[in-house]
Amino acid sequence: MKILKLGIIGLGYAGQIHLMNAKRLGNASLVAVADISKKALSRAKRYRVRKTFTDYKQMLKDPEIDAVIIALPTHLHLKSAIDAAEAKKHMMIEKPIARNVEEAKEIIEAARRNNVKLMVGYPLRFNQQFQDLKRRIYDGTLGDIEIAIANYISTGPFFHRTETHAPTPVPEWWFQKDLTGGGALIDLGSHLINLLRWYFGEITNIKSYLGYRFNMDFEDKAICLAKFESETTAIVNVGWFSQKYQLKIELLGTMDHVIARHEPANPLTTIVQILLTGISQFHQGHIVELQHFVNCLLRDSQPTPTGEDGLRDLEAIERAYKNQIPLE
Repeated sequence: MKILKLGIIGLGYAGQIHLMNAKRLGNASLVAVADISKKALSRAKRYRVRKTFTDYKQMLKDPEIDAVIIALPTHLHLKSAIDAAEAKKHMMIEKPIARNVEEAKEIIEAARRNNVKLMVGYPLRFNQQFQDLKRRIYDGTLGDIEIAIANYISTGPFFHRTETHAPTPVPEWWFQKDLTGGGALIDLGSHLINLLRWYFGEITNIKSYLGYRFNMDFEDKAICLAKFESETTAIVNVGWFSQKYQLKIELLGTMDHVIARHEPANPLTTIVQILLTGISQFHQGHIVELQHFVNCLLRDSQPTPTGEDGLRDLEAIERAYKNQIPLE
């Protein structure tokens, strides 16, 4: 059986998830990781990763590596993706694909020019509950979906305030709009917009209201009203204002309605899930996503979501930023 050789660039929160998942795949081998943090690299060595680099460019020179996972902060996606493409490495880039539309187009063009496959990491597409929603939309049991309501509420960069954990340092880039491309809308909204586009087709119109509870130069709350080519109207609510996590999609159809939730189980249930399967149900979408990426590369087929998907998400988000609704 052919084994795909993987490398990971960036070992932050998402990179650590990919590190653990890559070691569990039967048809892939994680051979190298790159990060500037010696602590992160030490953890990778405990997972028996053979090669560690503080400079990802050195890792990209390794002929053994077939593909890389880019899990860096958003402002580093453009440079690292172009470097990976020029090194002829297929890649999966964590969402959003870039800070803005122009950067996304550059990444897509670099992949095309170098004939490498590009996927954008959207684990919600591989979550069982949300896949079931798509099946119900298309099997007709809900009728025509008139209204969709999508909520994604979390702590965002303020997770260090949770009562059950010691204060956690927040990376400085989180608070610089020129590095992130925006606030809660691009961070959380990209997940929901990508999922809703998968359900209902392209967005034909979108408007937004942005909130600034914490008085920063980017939004910590956003409410969007979007119309899709299927004629479905969606209300998208995202925010970094709550210590109580919520990710929920409700579909209101002419025949029936349905709600899907993706939320962490209680700690005891999570521990049992990890002991029995090696991964919590909450993170199941991540390993299914990575397995899809690997399987597609081994079959020489295009993995999805594609770079173009990531571009369309950013185009919708940029339109939402421009089409703001004043509520004063």
